[in-house]
Amino acid sequence: MSYHLFEVYGIELEYMLVHESDLKVNPITDKLLTRKNGSLTSDVENGKIEWSNELVAHVVEMKTNGPTANLNDLGSLFAENVREMNQLLKEFNSKLLPTASHPFMDPHTETQLWKHNYSKIYALYNRIFDCKGHGWSNVQSMHINLPFSGDAEFEKLHAAIRLLLPIIPGLAASSPVLDGDYTGYKDTRMHYYKSNQKEIPQMTGKVIPEQIFNKAEYYEKIFKPITEAIKPFDTEQILDQHFLNSRGAISRFDRNAIEIRVIDIQENPSADVAIAEFIIEVLKLLVSEELVSLEDQKDWHEDELFEIFNEVIRDAENTLIDHSHYLALFDLQKASDVRQIWKRLFELVSEKLSENHRKHIEFILQNGSLATRILKALRNDFSHENIVKVYDQLADCLQNNHMFRP
Repeated sequence: MSYHLFEVYGIELEYMLVHESDLKVNPITDKLLTRKNGSLTSDVENGKIEWSNELVAHVVEMKTNGPTANLNDLGSLFAENVREMNQLLKEFNSKLLPTASHPFMDPHTETQLWKHNYSKIYALYNRIFDCKGHGWSNVQSMHINLPFSGDAEFEKLHAAIRLLLPIIPGLAASSPVLDGDYTGYKDTRMHYYKSNQKEIPQMTGKVIPEQIFNKAEYYEKIFKPITEAIKPFDTEQILDQHFLNSRGAISRFDRNAIEIRVIDIQENPSADVAIAEFIIEVLKLLVSEELVSLEDQKDWHEDELFEIFNEVIRDAENTLIDHSHYLALFDLQKASDVRQIWKRLFELVSEKLSENHRKHIEFILQNGSLATRILKALRNDFSHENIVKVYDQLADCLQNNHMFRP
């Protein structure tokens, strides 16, 4: 079935499974799904939410079970599923951990790939890219799936998403600590994401998708080069072009949706869904052309947008943007940090947000991205004990669906 713009949404959330005692990753997603289902499976339908495995065995995904038109109750629905997962994980002395990267996992020694369904695909990925690295086995995110019907709707949606991608880490960054230290990036997940498929650069491109606004051109300029580049590796032809496309927003013509992938997972599902609704309302504003015409939106080359994105993954909301043309998109006349851009956008769409989601966004705009709050809580003390203490608090925020206050 084909849906029109902003008619329904699909939200996906990823979490790490860790030992309760020391927060080390625990590769038992298969045991969790078996415990829930009664037998081993890669997907479990739990009413309106579905649970499933990911590439690595210590990550579980929960997602809307099919498209939904209702975002208002989704945060609490995901939160119920978090509590149920944690209850089941108690048997294994384990629990879920939020944020987009584990702060001290050693991916080279601790990575275990999913060994069951689709393991052939994962094994091939591992052979090509060596998935034992942070960019593969230590990345948890939220994906937003947005539908379109036909080329005219795709054109509007793709143009709007491309413009917004560079500043999304300024709202959602949550991965400042890897290998037991501050990395220098507030969104380290996206720093690794840029290059984790460097062996076949056609797959990720510049993260920001190219200036392509119809299906035929997308197949010709994105899918075709990916398919050609993967041929020498995928001798059994088991990889699909939609699966291989790894840009920050991927166009899924197999289900007529664009999937946004540059959003770090937050400390609780209500914050994730609030960010999702905020992004969706801003995209609606851009699609309406109230701020800027469609032609002007389409005019932006991916290299220009990537330059902004590359700065924002380092300093998140504190990144100073002095690109006057980009600022003009949001009616800002002078150099502004990314927090000011999001505040401006919040002024424009806040009335469209549910009250609960509005409060969550106000909290983030006032207190900073989760990455900023994590660094503040650590107080420049990156001892193992202190990291465990802070991330244990984050696990509590996930269990109780609370915001993290340093």
